[in-house]
Amino acid sequence: MTSQKTFETDRLLLRLICTEDAEFILELFHTPKWLKYIGDRNVSTIAETVAYIQSKMLPQIERLGYGSFMVIRKIDLKKIGTCGLYDRDGLDGLDIGFAFLPEFEGQGYAFEAVDRIKNAAFEDFGLNELVAITTKENLSSQKLLEKLGLNLVGTTLIPNDEEELLLYRIKKAG
Repeated sequence: MTSQKTFETDRLLLRLICTEDAEFILELFHTPKWLKYIGDRNVSTIAETVAYIQSKMLPQIERLGYGSFMVIRKIDLKKIGTCGLYDRDGLDGLDIGFAFLPEFEGQGYAFEAVDRIKNAAFEDFGLNELVAITTKENLSSQKLLEKLGLNLVGTTLIPNDEEELLLYRIKKAG
């Protein structure tokens, strides 16, 4: 495992999420696609969002050295989304996930960020395999996962969720 906490691409900076990102995270949690495809996190204030980051995001980062990364556009240092590697209950393997503000979708940012984190998982964090989950209705997520080289392997249920999710998987090349 590396101590490197930031990554970059041609257009983006990726750094681990911290409590100072609470305002952005609160906005992201209330976007229509987050609510539809990921689910309501039941936070409505900055203080509740800080508590969520402290209880749900930071423990994994402290335990594994990676987790949720803030995606920042280099040209203006604007926070545009998140992506990361998530240790989720009910999944065999680390889940690669992503979410972006609506105004930054369809511009290649998600592919650029998630591809960099996928490569970091294999090259920097020593992982041999990643999984991803998405709803059957989230066609844009499915398309991106396939573009990243993940293959649909079936469906799964995660604890405390009745919706059957599509399960994707990718193994480290070599």
